[in-house]
Amino acid sequence: MRIISGNFKGKKLFLPKDKNTRPLKDIVKESIFNLIKHSKKININIENSLVLDLFSGTGSFGIECISRGAKKVVFFENYPEAIKILEKNLNLLKNLNNHKIYKKNFFNFFSSNKNFNLKFNIIFIDPPYKETKINEIIELILEKKILSQNGILIIH
Repeated sequence: MRIISGNFKGKKLFLPKDKNTRPLKDIVKESIFNLIKHSKKININIENSLVLDLFSGTGSFGIECISRGAKKVVFFENYPEAIKILEKNLNLLKNLNNHKIYKKNFFNFFSSNKNFNLKFNIIFIDPPYKETKINEIIELILEKKILSQNGILIIH
C-alpha cells in the first residue's frame, strides 16, 4: 500500500498485522480520486478541502488527501491496533499539523457533541463489514450538518 499522488507520492504505508482492519486497496483509492478529479458532476477540489475519514483504519484515504493538498483531515478510529498503524503512517509525513485523530467511536462522539463546527467538503466512510448502521451514520451526518453544501459523501 502506497501514496498514489501528491507531495508524498510513492511513500509506502504500514499495514496492519491482524485481519480486523481492511486497508483500502490502491486501485480503489485511485478510482475514487479519478472520479473526484475528472467527474463533471462533482465540483470538489481536494486542495484546501476539509476531509473527514470515518473508520479510518490505517488512514490510507485521509493520508492520500493530505498528500494531495487537503487543508485538514479529521480521522475517526477506535480500534487500538488500527490507531497504532494510523499514527505510524502519519508520522511518515514528518511534522504535519493539518490533521486530527479522534480515538473515539463516531456514534458516541457525534451523538453527545453538540459543538462540532467543522463542515467537510469530503466525508469518506469505510466501516467494517460487520457494521450495520450505515443509514444511522448518514442520518447523523445530515442531522449535525457537517457536510458542506457542495460536499460529497463517499461510502466504501
